[in-house]
Amino acid sequence: MRGKITAIGCPKLDAVDYSEKLTAIIRDNDVKSVTIVRMDVPCCGGLQRAAETALKGSGKFIPWQVVTISRDGRILE
Repeated sequence: MRGKITAIGCPKLDAVDYSEKLTAIIRDNDVKSVTIVRMDVPCCGGLQRAAETALKGSGKFIPWQVVTISRDGRILE
């Protein structure tokens, strides 16, 4: 992750909607791109949806991608 800023969260363990905070981070900073790294478990879909909502809500057009990791550590997408 050298040269990158990393935000970590777990929608299953944290009782919070990440969308607002992520929207503010993207809107108020010079973000060049976003990579959403998630596991292949259903609860990580909440983190992906929050990031997608934040990207749309930021009012910026920023390249983004999703990378999915299997439970045994393989990159799936």
